[in-house]
Amino acid sequence: MANVEKILIVEDEPLIAMMIEDFLDILGKRAIGSVDSVADALDAVEAGGMDAVILDVNLRGGEKCWPVASALAEKNIPFVLATGGAGDMIDPEFRDRPILPKPFTLEAVEEALDALL
Repeated sequence: MANVEKILIVEDEPLIAMMIEDFLDILGKRAIGSVDSVADALDAVEAGGMDAVILDVNLRGGEKCWPVASALAEKNIPFVLATGGAGDMIDPEFRDRPILPKPFTLEAVEEALDALL
C-alpha cells in the first residue's frame, strides 16, 4: 500500500478532532476532513479521496461506528478504531484492526497509522 497521507477523522468531540488534526500535521499527514456521525462518515467514505480513517467507536447520540467500519472494509480503505473502552467493546468482526486508545498521544497516533502499512 502507498503511504498513508490523507486521513479522514470520524470523531464526535470537536476538540479531540482538532487535536488529531494537529497531530497529523506534525506527522506530515493531511486531515482531509472531520465528520461526527455515521451518516456523514458514510457519505465521506462514498465520496472517497482518503488513504485511511481514524474512526471513533462511539459517536454522538450513542451511535456505533460499525456501519462505517463495514463500508471501509468493503472498499479496502484501512482504518484504526479510536476508543476509550476495553477491547470487548469492539465488534468481533473488527477486533483484528489497529486500536488507538484514548486519551490520544502523538506517539499513539503515529503507531496506529504505521500499523496500517
